[in-house]
Amino acid sequence: MIAPSLLAADFACLEVEVARAAAAAADWLHLDVMDGHFVDNISFGPAVVETIDEATDLFLDVHLMISRPDVFLQRFIAAGADLITVHVEADHDVRETLQGIRAAGLKAGLALNPATPIEAVLPFLDQIDLLLCMTVVPGMGGQAFLPEVLSKIAAAARHRESQGLSFHLEVDGGIQADTAARCAAAGANVMVAGTSLFGASDMPAAIRALRTA
Repeated sequence: MIAPSLLAADFACLEVEVARAAAAAADWLHLDVMDGHFVDNISFGPAVVETIDEATDLFLDVHLMISRPDVFLQRFIAAGADLITVHVEADHDVRETLQGIRAAGLKAGLALNPATPIEAVLPFLDQIDLLLCMTVVPGMGGQAFLPEVLSKIAAAARHRESQGLSFHLEVDGGIQADTAARCAAAGANVMVAGTSLFGASDMPAAIRALRTA
């Protein structure tokens, strides 16, 4: 599945950009929420998520790169998120936060940064609908793909199979045709791409290129 990352869109015309992603046959829309503490950047909050939810029928994949996802969880649930991903490294009770997401009827995701070992998420794999392996250091768009994360993606896929689980494996950062192919070979099935999609003059063709890869 292909999930264009709104962080790379033209924020002067967000509704048009969201419609462009939908018309290009995107599966999901990936929304990166940054608080300036967990990562060194600030993006947007629940009000923007709510506005986007009102403007599209696309599945909203909301990625909370914030220090206290538990504190803000209910606001993003109310804003219209379909899936909320929180970081294993953030300051919260991971198990409790995941339970809160699922109790609200949403899909629950767990993310880990490139430097975080796969062992950090193993206790939670049976409680998630998606595992996000960051393929860049989170915080800024347009970074180069980190190939060392491929072994982590493959390890996650092996754990998924050995435990009979069915969570999605998502990758985010530096995703274009060649890196998408490498991630898919390792076991990933959801590709988040920002610059390579919103920066393309022909987004449908760019999405087709990712699918073909």
